[in-house]
This record gives sequence, C-alpha cells and structure tokens, in this order.
Amino acid sequence: MDAKLSPQQSLNTSGIALASILGGGLTLGALILDGMANRSPWQPISLTLPLLLSALISAAMGYVVVPLLQNIKAGQIIREDGPQAHLKKAGTPTMGGIFFVPTAVLIACIWSHFASHVVAVSLLTLSFGFVGWIDDWQILRRKSNKGISPRMKLGLQIAAAAIFCLWLMFTQPANITNIALPLGFSLPLGLLFWPLAGFVLLAESNATNLTDGIDGLAAGTAAIALLALGAMIAPTDPGLMIFCASLSGGCLGFLAHNRNPARVFMGDTGSLALGGALGAVALVTNSLFGLFILSGIFFVETISVMAQVGYYKATKGADGKGKRLLKMAPLHHHLELSGWSELQLVAVFYIIAAILAVSSLMIG
Repeated sequence: MDAKLSPQQSLNTSGIALASILGGGLTLGALILDGMANRSPWQPISLTLPLLLSALISAAMGYVVVPLLQNIKAGQIIREDGPQAHLKKAGTPTMGGIFFVPTAVLIACIWSHFASHVVAVSLLTLSFGFVGWIDDWQILRRKSNKGISPRMKLGLQIAAAAIFCLWLMFTQPANITNIALPLGFSLPLGLLFWPLAGFVLLAESNATNLTDGIDGLAAGTAAIALLALGAMIAPTDPGLMIFCASLSGGCLGFLAHNRNPARVFMGDTGSLALGGALGAVALVTNSLFGLFILSGIFFVETISVMAQVGYYKATKGADGKGKRLLKMAPLHHHLELSGWSELQLVAVFYIIAAILAVSSLMIG
C-alpha cells in the first residue's frame, strides 16, 4: 500500500515545489535574457552566474544562521488580531535578512570590482536593513509586536535616503533629474526630482515591508522584480545589473528557508533593505517608470492599507469605532481571511509579479 502524506508533509512538499518552480523559472529567465543580449551566462558580466552563486551561498548561510537565531530565541511575535492560522508561527526566528542581504551585497561589490555607484547603492541597502534590524531587535527585546516608534523609524530612513540623494546630487550627471518615459519621452523635473527621489526610497522600502506577511511572499516577488530590473538596466549599467542579479539570487537562497512552512522570517531587516535596493537602483539608472510597473504588487498592498485606514477614520462614529473596508490589511491578509490558502495566494502573486516583469521589459 502507498503511504499517505500527513498534512504537514503535504504542506512541506507543496512549499518546496513552489519555491523550486520559482527558482527554476528565474534561472531559465536569466539564461534567456543573457542569450538575447549575446552575453555568455557563465561569464562574470551576466545575470545567470551572479544569480546562481548568490542563491547557493545564501542558502548555505541559512543553514548556519537560522539555528543561531533559534538559539538566541529570536522568535517572531505574532499579532493576536491577525489571521488565526498565523498563531502557530509564533516563535519562528525572524531577522533572516541578516544573512542573505549582506551576502548578496558583498558578492555584488566584489563582482563589480567595488564600482563606486554599486558601493553607494549597497550602502543604502545595508542602511535600510540596519534600520529594520533595530526595529526587529526592539520587538524581540520587548517581547511584543511593537519595535521602535514609527517616528524614529521614519526619521532614520529619511536620514539614510537624504545622504544617498546628496551622493546622487554631487556625483551623477545633471540630466538625472529628467525622468525617462517610454517611446523616448522624458519628464524634466529639475529641483522637484530630489523630494521625489527621497519619496521613492521611503515608499518602495515600506511597500516591500508591508508585503512581507506570508511565507515566501516578499522574497519571491522581490526576486522577480530585482531580476527584471537587472535585465532592464543591463545595456547601460552592467555593475548594477550584477547587483540586482545577486540580490535576486539572495532572495532565492533565503526562500530555501522561508518557503511555506517557513523556518525563518526576513523581518524588517530584509524587507526594508530590498525595497531600498529597488528604489536606489532605479534612481541611479533612471528607471523609475520601469520600477513603477515592477512594483505593482507592492503598490497595491500599500494602497490597501491606506484605504483601510482612511475608510475606518471616515466612518468613525460617536463610539470611536469605524467600519473596515477589508477584513484585514494589507490585501494578502484580506485574501487569507476570505479563504485563500497561503500557498495559493503566494503562487498567484508570483504569477502577477512575473507578468509585471515581462510587461516592464517589453515597455522598456
């Protein structure tokens, strides 16, 4: 007789299969994109080799770091008002961003021979990751789901973004303030570009952070977006192409431990860093329009939170209570509470992210 899989074994198998399909799909995509650009996929200046190397090293690092996080009891505090299915995740280690983000960044810097703009984007990425680490650490220290105050968190992000924008201002060409649009058009913003640049860094970082609420969701969608962004900028900036491919590979390596059911969460340490990286690369390479398309999922997740909060305040009655537009924000939690399984939700979001990636490459 054939032995039947237990529900937990079935979940493990499904999670591995989904992560494997994503990893195989991104590898195949990198090979095709390298071939279309007449790049050898096994040469340093490519998408494929940095992607695979970073994925393998990040996955290997996880087998060392995740047990250490377990030993120091870096367990996630789960919101009691969230989906009840998430309560069983309490105690799963968080701060997983500490091993895959620095690994990918270091690979990118070495591979690009520490090109100044790659180092600058790397420092911005690590700075946002450090802000996230402070928040994660405070949550663990206080044993609650509240870290540093929103004002302090935003202030630290603004400081890091301001330093990066100053670097842009004094090192990049003057025409960086002209936003490239499809069909050869551009939008000259002049001084208005600088507040927009700061907003992009903060918005992208926090949008990615909001998307990180289900096993494998943020890591997988970010891996897709980063690889597509790397392909988009490859003709003009091979160094940042390598950076994007490396960080995409880092996300894949992290998925070896974060796929459903997750052994570790990336925490703000990872999610803030990934969003900051996407925004920084787009600013340096004048790819903001492409980034807007790639960030469709992150954008919708953010809008869902804003709509939920706005509707609640607008409908607040004399008792101080308002109505909710969604069962819970962000959108992925609403879908969960509407009956979607985590794996079903993540798979659909991966497909949408892939469609957005292809669309951005076709338009770009």
